[in-house]
Amino acid sequence: MDPIRDALDKAAPLFEKGGRLEKLYPLYEMHDTILYTPGEVTQTSSHVRDGMDLKRMMFSVVIALIPCILWAMYNTGYQAQFAIASGALPLDNWQSWLLHELGFSFRNTNPILCVIHGSLYYLPVLITTMAAGGLVEVTSASIRGHEVNEGFLVSGMLFPLTLPPTIPLWMVFIGIAFGIIFGKEVFGGTGMNFLNPALVGRAFLFFAYPAYMSGDAPWIAANFSGVDSFTGATLLAQAAVTSGALEAASWWKSFFGLIPGSMGETSTFACLLGAGLLLVTRIGSWRTMLGVVVGTIGMALVLNLAGSATNPLFAVPFYWHFVLGGWAFGMVFMATDPVSSAFTDVGKMYYGIGIGVLCILIRVVNPAYPEGMMLSILFMNMFAPLIDHFIVQANIRRREAGYAT
Repeated sequence: MDPIRDALDKAAPLFEKGGRLEKLYPLYEMHDTILYTPGEVTQTSSHVRDGMDLKRMMFSVVIALIPCILWAMYNTGYQAQFAIASGALPLDNWQSWLLHELGFSFRNTNPILCVIHGSLYYLPVLITTMAAGGLVEVTSASIRGHEVNEGFLVSGMLFPLTLPPTIPLWMVFIGIAFGIIFGKEVFGGTGMNFLNPALVGRAFLFFAYPAYMSGDAPWIAANFSGVDSFTGATLLAQAAVTSGALEAASWWKSFFGLIPGSMGETSTFACLLGAGLLLVTRIGSWRTMLGVVVGTIGMALVLNLAGSATNPLFAVPFYWHFVLGGWAFGMVFMATDPVSSAFTDVGKMYYGIGIGVLCILIRVVNPAYPEGMMLSILFMNMFAPLIDHFIVQANIRRREAGYAT
């Protein structure tokens, strides 16, 4: 006997039609179908069946995110420890008090200690995201009388990885709630949205609270404002100011992610590990990823030819763009979103190229916003249906021409 299955079966009448908790049925159904296969399955041989349903697809994406999550905790702790070792004072917050009480050495960069330090920043953001997003999902499902959409599982894991470690938790709550409501629920829920909810939430926070989402301070989980010799600016922000910023930096260090930035976006290596799983399981489209690479290389080379007299970012080589900011994270986990991206095979290639081109244009032409990946993906999300429309119409015209001959 399965005690969990028995408990769910005994509780079922309370949530089913006519039960006292009927309006909360989506909450019951969510846990039931996550833990067990749904009772309604295809039985006849006239249907094509696949072992990959939406929940299992979402769990596969979460597994692909594990390298980025682990690195988010490690690098957040490492950057804080490195900043403190450079002369800054210990953190003046509850994380500092807890680590001090546990006998934690603020100048120790042991990997395990760095993970512990970083987890004190990442985990509260993750818990807040899941609580806020789950509340919005359950409330929306209860009002509509629908099942709880599984899509939030991935959005809830992606959103914290796009944020700086020092962001206040109340902003996290507001940001993910905004992203889920206005990026997905107003359009009908999972599968009906044309924008990536996690990116909608991050864009809202960036434009509503720019001081907490940009500049030097948000990227390092340490108070180093009084240390003149230390900067917490990202490499992209430094490159926008001086042409020698990247010359003094290590490309390999940036590739593996030992640089300041959003918690889960700094390591291109960790993102590529996740990309491998998405490509093997065919959840992520290689055409979209290839398109982003092609668009990035092409636009970067064009701008390199224009020279860097007025803006040092014009001279940044394409291979540096690969390891800076959220380029790799956006390409692997955001651009390949099966709901908000293009659906046709050729359309996915054009969609990816558009993201790569726009990312470099935003980064280089507008040095006041040295990132670009978030806005480029959101912009191409809006054009994805139009791209598919033209691709389908072109296929129809080609076939009609073939029939005529």
